[in-house]
Amino acid sequence: MIRNLIISFFAVFATVAAFAQQPFFGLATDLGIQRNFKKEQQYWAIGHTVIANFHLNPKEGIYVMFAYHSNGKFSNKVMATAKLPATLPQSVNYTNRANMRIKQFSIGYKKYLKGAADAEKDWNLYGLAGFGLLLGKVTNTHSVLIDTVDYNVPVRSGEANFKRLTFDLGLGWELPLGGDFYFYTEAKAFIPASDYPSEYIFINKNAPFTGSLNAGLRILF
Repeated sequence: MIRNLIISFFAVFATVAAFAQQPFFGLATDLGIQRNFKKEQQYWAIGHTVIANFHLNPKEGIYVMFAYHSNGKFSNKVMATAKLPATLPQSVNYTNRANMRIKQFSIGYKKYLKGAADAEKDWNLYGLAGFGLLLGKVTNTHSVLIDTVDYNVPVRSGEANFKRLTFDLGLGWELPLGGDFYFYTEAKAFIPASDYPSEYIFINKNAPFTGSLNAGLRILF
């Protein structure tokens, strides 16, 4: 499914680019703060992003983005329940301490609402819309040792990878610095578009739901 979406996107991109006037290219890099907004899974993390911008014209373009982040830390108070009536105690309360780390790949459409990609003065405002693939890794540590032979646990101890498809939305502000360099800031949201349940994630539905605030430099070629 993911492969078909990517192939379809680039097929549309190739068609649009063939009819675009004066296409040009740019690269951008930034640092940012990531926030997971999902209840019972909230954390802050630091991230780095690299973006390739394919400007079909001064007002419109296609972007391809890759971002990676530091570990985000959170904890949940949960309960393990006995599988059999003869097991004592029948329940065990414990705390699950989790580290979550996310990488994100996104492709989409960029539209300048004010200014243009090659503007030489004044400031620019643009919007972003696309879809992406979120690749995550979670590591859980239980406050007490739970024997999963005797107990059902709401979240497992250990390490696991997971993935999500996302709808990506963003708004950016940009200022020309001269010499084809631009300073920009972006606010972006990555909305889960799929659920792949994992025994290592306490909250799976519509999670993780992340956003970021970034600032960096773009160079035009």
